[in-house]
Amino acid sequence: MKWRSLEEAATQEIRSLREIYSERQKLIEQYVPEEIRAVHRRAIEELRTSGIVDRTLKQGDQAPAFELPNQNGELIKSSELLRQGPLVIVFFRGRWCPFCVGQMEAMNAIYPDIQRAGASFVAISPQTVHQSYLMADQHHLVFPLLSDAGNEMAGGFGLSYEIPEYQTAIYQRAFVNLPHINGNPEWKLPIPATYVVDRTGNIRYVNANPDYTDRPEPHDLLELFPQLFS
Repeated sequence: MKWRSLEEAATQEIRSLREIYSERQKLIEQYVPEEIRAVHRRAIEELRTSGIVDRTLKQGDQAPAFELPNQNGELIKSSELLRQGPLVIVFFRGRWCPFCVGQMEAMNAIYPDIQRAGASFVAISPQTVHQSYLMADQHHLVFPLLSDAGNEMAGGFGLSYEIPEYQTAIYQRAFVNLPHINGNPEWKLPIPATYVVDRTGNIRYVNANPDYTDRPEPHDLLELFPQLFS
């Protein structure tokens, strides 16, 4: 199954992320057997009931500082980004996830607007630097893709979880080899999350959701900026 990029799928207007996700859900329903989709729904529901969202960092908390390599192996420091202005941080699962790809392409489209607002943007995943390089190259991403080895930073935000064995088996059958992709033997991922942090490191906005098919609209983030940083 080929996941179309925003460029390939574009008509005269850039569609909302919700529309893009709806299209991908329909493709999944068409090509992925129901018993496999049921496994992923079960994993999402178990994450919900585990209380993981209650354990994530919230609005008003201090965001942990980070120093992580980007897709070119260059170290990116949160302290340097915050000296320039607010910071948008998105945690995503990896380049193998079609919903992550859609989100990254949508964020890429508004990246110039984020910069014009005086803010910075980074996307963090557990995948290796090489995998991030491949993702940036394939999808023409121009913002930093940071590699969070071992999900340490995701853990600091309360987002990291261990994939259940029954779901691991599904990923292995689909050739999603996370130990290879992430360069780590553990089968762990972050739940997708978006944070907006002010210059003092204070979290001003958060959206963390165990359902990886439901993420905030990029343009909605832009509309928050006047309220958060006026």
